[in-house]
Amino acid sequence: MTFIRKSHTILGRIYFFTATIHQWRPLLYEPGNGELIVDYLKYLSGKGLVTVFAFVLMPNHLHLIWRQNKLNGKEKPQSSFLKYSAHEFLKVLKATGQSEFYKIKAANKAYEIWQRDSLSVELFSRDVAEQKLRYIHANPVKGKCKLAKDDLGYTFSSARYYETGVDEFGFLKNLFDEFDGY
Repeated sequence: MTFIRKSHTILGRIYFFTATIHQWRPLLYEPGNGELIVDYLKYLSGKGLVTVFAFVLMPNHLHLIWRQNKLNGKEKPQSSFLKYSAHEFLKVLKATGQSEFYKIKAANKAYEIWQRDSLSVELFSRDVAEQKLRYIHANPVKGKCKLAKDDLGYTFSSARYYETGVDEFGFLKNLFDEFDGY
């Protein structure tokens, strides 16, 4: 039996979203790639297309808690985000001779940066939202990666925002304001 991850979303609802780099390669760990992701999230947020509540960038995947507010032209912001970042990453990969690692045999494309099985889980309660937020912020300090001593010491994470209330990225909103009615 094949497990298919759900990536279908409805505008205006809050989701826990996970996207993984093709073959789990550590592309997000390359210099400049984390900044590219953060900058594009800031762009989408600034245009009112998304509201970002939390995130973490790992070497080969990312987690977001976000709400897609409206279409970006004819597509959902999730599609724009994945398409734009893939295009930008591919430009650099081609320039550095690393694009072959992402080459695939498909009728509709020659390269795959993001795996097709992204995951979106609607956050329907404060308890579920809190559990996903804890999971995101613990990601860099648990498991194989151990990218920091504690969640506050990891650069590409919203953990410090939830600890200090200071949004150093310029696009974060407090998730609990959504569930607590502030």
